[in-house]
Amino acid sequence: MISFGLPPLTLEIADGDIAAEPLDAVVNAANSVFWMGSGVAGALKARGGQQIEADAMAQGPVEPGGCVITPGGRLPARHVIHAAVMGQDLRTSAAVIDRATRGALEIAEAHQLTSIAFPALGTGVGGFPLDECARIMIEAIRVKAPSCASLCRVRLVLFGQPAYRAFARVAGELLGGPR
Repeated sequence: MISFGLPPLTLEIADGDIAAEPLDAVVNAANSVFWMGSGVAGALKARGGQQIEADAMAQGPVEPGGCVITPGGRLPARHVIHAAVMGQDLRTSAAVIDRATRGALEIAEAHQLTSIAFPALGTGVGGFPLDECARIMIEAIRVKAPSCASLCRVRLVLFGQPAYRAFARVAGELLGGPR
């Protein structure tokens, strides 16, 4: 794991399993109706329980880019923030990934959470390029950081070394060297 300072936040980049993160919230890369199929959603549902999906679906549908929060079920995280990075067509865009990232941060702040873990939004089923996703998400976090009151840790949890290396490289380009 590597860390970058974005006062008052610490941005961490890790290779791991987001369903195992013991932070206040984990973000689900969701579709706009919040049914949980494969990828991040499938991992969260498998570990946390089907109630997570039922709770999210009861709040949908939303426009792509919208977010809702549910309890974390059996996950180590207390909450799941479902960020709709895809519509029913399972396609995404830079604008939707940006809105979903900012929306998840806003929900975390509204619930006075101190820590949140994100996957690489839209890069699995949505097929969005890793490098471009990293730029969008890291820039959204950088812009939001100065206004954060409760959040102090944002962790980008990537699945596999190619994703980890892409996000670490982009973070270095955008934010300078790690701490």
